[in-house]
Amino acid sequence: MRIVIAEDDALLREGLVLLLRSEGFEVAAAVDHPDDLVASVETEAPDLAVVDVRMPPTFTDEGLRAALEARRRAPGLAILALSAFVEDGYAGDLLAAAGGGAGYLLKERVGKPGEFLDALRRVAAGGTVLDRDVVAVQLARPRPGDPVATLTAREREVVALLAEGHSVPTIGRLLGIGTAAARQHAGDVSTKLRVPDGAMLSYLRA
Repeated sequence: MRIVIAEDDALLREGLVLLLRSEGFEVAAAVDHPDDLVASVETEAPDLAVVDVRMPPTFTDEGLRAALEARRRAPGLAILALSAFVEDGYAGDLLAAAGGGAGYLLKERVGKPGEFLDALRRVAAGGTVLDRDVVAVQLARPRPGDPVATLTAREREVVALLAEGHSVPTIGRLLGIGTAAARQHAGDVSTKLRVPDGAMLSYLRA
């Protein structure tokens, strides 16, 4: 798998390069400016871009915007966005942009290589991953008549794990409840939220 990295923090950028190369990934480019990200995607044809949301010059959303522009020029590009803060609006922008795997993680997850690499692989395979803290903010966000308020604590755990990209069998294993029980909880969540099975992310970003 070929990866490009866009991160203006030199220490984190080099740390990502070392981590990914140690796991057998090919880091085709590691840049510190959003314009260089777009150029690298065009020249290196990577499978996935790992991108800091906030980059120069204004440190708002330049990294994310550059990643979406890179995907426009290279359809199918998977994007894993990293942020130092819980910014669910940026997560929604990324997930709303169809055309490839998408993930939004807090930078602190990089310090947990197992979690980070698992999320990276799922995004590269075309999946969608949301950081659990972003999901928590979404679930806590008040909406008039919001059916989220009817979810049990266990059902909220299931929603969070679905948003992280886990399958129902994996959720059953992680929660220690088995596949059948996890499937039942997922079905109950779908009924309460009035969304089809597998559409939790669409609901969360609405």
